[in-house]
Amino acid sequence: MVAFKNRYLVMEVYLDPNRDIATADDPIVLTQFNVSKAIKDNILVNFGECGLASCIGSFQVKYVNPITKLCIIRASRVEYQKVWCAITMVRCIGNCSVLFNLLDLSGSINACKAAALKCEQMKFEQYKLIVGERLSADVTQHIQNCIEKIKILEH
Repeated sequence: MVAFKNRYLVMEVYLDPNRDIATADDPIVLTQFNVSKAIKDNILVNFGECGLASCIGSFQVKYVNPITKLCIIRASRVEYQKVWCAITMVRCIGNCSVLFNLLDLSGSINACKAAALKCEQMKFEQYKLIVGERLSADVTQHIQNCIEKIKILEH
């Protein structure tokens, strides 16, 4: 029996790129549901019902961190380019304008986890520099929980 082949996309989400990061509060909290709905809606708009049906079988948002804005998306190997194309055309989630940036594309969950952990740690260091002394213990604990979630990801 042949295993079902997937591709994993490690993406970062830029919320409203025209706002000032240091002073603005995030107008929307990123969740797996929000990201998944925005991508599926965009696949439907750009590729129609047949395109959505062909992508939906393996498509899943595996991980989203609302603080560092990092997410991991799984798509089938046959349809990942269609999903990637739709992701690049997503311009808003809810009422907030967004941009997606691909950080890593891999064929295995282990390679994806390694890339996501590296990106997550760098983004958390960057976040600590921006926030400074206003960094709370709750946020630090949340980041540690997110890193643990990445480590236990499976197919």
